Amino acid sequence: MKRIVTIQDISCVGKCSLTVALPIISAMGIETAIIPTAVLSTHTMFPEFTVKDLTSEIRPISEHWKRAEIGFDGIYTGYLGSFEQINLMKEFFADFRTEDNLILVDPAMADNGKLYPAFDEAFAKEMATLCAKADMIVPNITEACFMLGKEYRETYDEAYVKELLGGLSDLGAKISVLTGVGFKEGKTGVMGYDKENDEYFYFEQDKIPCSYHGTGDIFSSTCMGAMMRGLDWKKALTVAAKYTAECIRITWETPGSNTYGVDFERAVPYLLELVKE
Repeated sequence: MKRIVTIQDISCVGKCSLTVALPIISAMGIETAIIPTAVLSTHTMFPEFTVKDLTSEIRPISEHWKRAEIGFDGIYTGYLGSFEQINLMKEFFADFRTEDNLILVDPAMADNGKLYPAFDEAFAKEMATLCAKADMIVPNITEACFMLGKEYRETYDEAYVKELLGGLSDLGAKISVLTGVGFKEGKTGVMGYDKENDEYFYFEQDKIPCSYHGTGDIFSSTCMGAMMRGLDWKKALTVAAKYTAECIRITWETPGSNTYGVDFERAVPYLLELVKE
């Protein structure tokens, strides 16, 4: 059985970060270790919440794992809350990288043209230095623009997206992906670039007219799990996009079910069918 570690925060109630990464990747048949970077009473879309920072636990955990000679087939980072956590991830990558494992970074820090309230442009630049050490990165367009110092556009064409992907690949990742990309009215998709083979890939589907918290985490987690199951990066992106859309559709069609995020649990059977294809 493959084993990955995912490093991000966990909400006691709410569907995002580790609360979705752990069950989704585990359901795909991948052993999933975790390092929680913080524990929250609920996710941050609630009007109030408690939070306990766990930065001080990251290095002791990794040091214990090194002594125990625990290794990983994949390393996946999501939301990181500080410069210190970014630097600790660089240390972790150096300690646990092998010739064969996959490092995926989701630089979760912005959306819809704006950084999350806790971050500034300096943080985005620092996140870019972490992305430089990954094999695969999966930002949305907003996150890519802040990391690259590019103008964010609500309307764009393929040339603009390819320019962003080129800039992301120059950071150092082998495969750079942009989520939430759509070139036609009523469509949304994902576009990636394989730097080594100079190859682009685009997958689109119908856009469901709603938005929910945590869908980026669902996409990244599914992508990681699919690649650990042996799917190539293009198939993994397709599976992740289809599953995320199905989670959104189920939630959208169920009145009153969107309080904590999308109902990804009900779509797990669909996900397992996708990875069998």
